[in-house]
Amino acid sequence: MAVLDVRNLTMSFADKKLYEDASFQLEKHEHMGIVGQNGAGKSTLIKILIGKELPVAGDIKWQKNTKIGYLDQYVDIPQGMTLIQFLHTAFQELYDVNEQMNELYARYATEMDDRLLERAGRLQERLDAADFYEVETKIERVMNGLGLNDIGKDHVVSEMSGGQRSKIILAKMLLENPDVILLDEPTNYLDTAHIEWLIEYLNDFDGAAMIISHDYDFLERVTNTICDVAFGKITKYRGSFKQAMRQKAERKETQEREYEKQQEVIEKAERFIRKNKAGSKSTMAKSREKMLARMKRIDPPTDNLKATFHFPYENTGSANALKVNQLSVGYGHPLLAPVTFSMTMGEKLLFTGFNGVGKSTLIKSILGKIPALQGTAAFSPSARINYFDQDLVWDEPDLTPLETIQNLFPTMQPKTIRQKLAKAGINAANTQKPLSLLSGGEQTKVKLAILELTPSNFLIMDEPTNHLDDETKEGLKKALQEYPGNLILVSHEQSFYQGWLDKVLNVEKLSLRKS
Repeated sequence: MAVLDVRNLTMSFADKKLYEDASFQLEKHEHMGIVGQNGAGKSTLIKILIGKELPVAGDIKWQKNTKIGYLDQYVDIPQGMTLIQFLHTAFQELYDVNEQMNELYARYATEMDDRLLERAGRLQERLDAADFYEVETKIERVMNGLGLNDIGKDHVVSEMSGGQRSKIILAKMLLENPDVILLDEPTNYLDTAHIEWLIEYLNDFDGAAMIISHDYDFLERVTNTICDVAFGKITKYRGSFKQAMRQKAERKETQEREYEKQQEVIEKAERFIRKNKAGSKSTMAKSREKMLARMKRIDPPTDNLKATFHFPYENTGSANALKVNQLSVGYGHPLLAPVTFSMTMGEKLLFTGFNGVGKSTLIKSILGKIPALQGTAAFSPSARINYFDQDLVWDEPDLTPLETIQNLFPTMQPKTIRQKLAKAGINAANTQKPLSLLSGGEQTKVKLAILELTPSNFLIMDEPTNHLDDETKEGLKKALQEYPGNLILVSHEQSFYQGWLDKVLNVEKLSLRKS
């Protein structure tokens, strides 16, 4: 039986139609992957399903009493709340029942009313049935699985990085044990070990799941059905991700054959009409005109928009690009053992290690954005540095991509800006939309387009593939491989960085945190 039934769903924003008259079902034990290019409407679909967005038309029907778990990155967390306090809120109802039960027992001790004892007993049964006394064990298991012990139980949530915050929100949602799990890019802030734990968790999860991800290896291992959001349609395929993509390719080939066959029929009919419209065969010509008017036209197969990048290079006369000597980084206390390394001209370096270990802090200290606790980091005097920060934070989020770039480069013509954004995969409609309304992938593309407008000889890229679709990742990888300057790359995606970087610095091995 379907836990979710979507019928005739239509959604659009301004002049951009996301999907029209789309229908699909989510069955009780299905783990459904949601795939599609950035901006296709995947995250919007999830928001429609949970009632955060209203569609233009369509019916969304959940099975009665379905408990839905949604990974909400923007959930409001009280100021001063610690990690462990936040995770305990997953069981707030049980803690409230436990408090009621203890109050009843306390009253019974003074009033000796058997009715109080009966009520307390019923509450005790509820707690036993819900495994209340295993709560701490459950919390510990999820904390270990997602690497939250590395953050610390007493770490205040408001002081956490975006990645750490995402992990604890995911942990709380899993602890709530919903009937349906809705996940939007859950692997973005997880390292390999924690992704493996999540894969195992999802494969053991008996309920239904809908998972948006551009990590296709992850989807291949956790899904048994796929919904492809593309070109105004939502198409459901049964089977794994690879099986779904084979079915999609076969469907495209069939559509191409049928389109070409129909075009031949249309062209033949139109030739006949032009030739015989005023002659003795005019009746037949009119008949063919009516036939063409009634014909349901087959759309030509459409290819995904492919992003291309080029980072302009400015020559440097120095052979030594960067020297880092006994650099100690952190906020008050060192996160890592002192770091020493050097880079010569043209070298490309990868920073690896689990999320939260201190890779971003190390980068910001090298750049001088965070004061180092000790040691030095010195770039070549001729270094021209471009830095990609993984956080999607804008000074003026209500501005459009066009306005944002125009403010940064006042002399640049709007036509040139539009062309640059188009090459990065931002369509005409999205150049005029506020940044805050763009998807994470589209905002990332805007940031990459901005980097392309300033020549450099040293790129520092902190998790640039977060939120990006596969086609865009390939375009970015090609550009970074071809870039003749230096590169420091932070990435958790092995398929993105494997095989083309010169050096690897495992930041995890420098960590001073307790294991």
